[in-house]
Amino acid sequence: MDLLHHALWPGGKFLGVEWSVWKVVGWVGNVVFTSRFFVQWYATEKRKQVVMPVIFWWLSLAGSFLILAYALFYKKDSVFIFAYAFAWIPYIRNLVIHHRNERARRRCPDCGAVSPGTARYCSQCGANLSQPAATSGPAQ
Repeated sequence: MDLLHHALWPGGKFLGVEWSVWKVVGWVGNVVFTSRFFVQWYATEKRKQVVMPVIFWWLSLAGSFLILAYALFYKKDSVFIFAYAFAWIPYIRNLVIHHRNERARRRCPDCGAVSPGTARYCSQCGANLSQPAATSGPAQ
């Protein structure tokens, strides 16, 4: 047990690293940013086509902000800061585009299938999506 303690905590440093709050922020940022790789890989394997799920962009945004905070407030390294200073722009843009596409989706009045906002006809039943839903029941 003593050998394990000395291996993990040499000189009072965990794994030889002197830890601080900002060091934890930097590592959490790295883990979050790296986890997006596994999320995208899983989604692609599941659908058997290249997929970028929305969580990929959220993980990219959160991870890059954490790493940027670490670089700004702890490392104070201009190269490191510049590498993440603008990375958030495409992530937010992709989240905005995703949100707009989700909001524009149309539900088929006949079968209930969901289609993209640009669709004129339902891909499931062929119903015209630009026509108001037909009412069932007697006309008044």
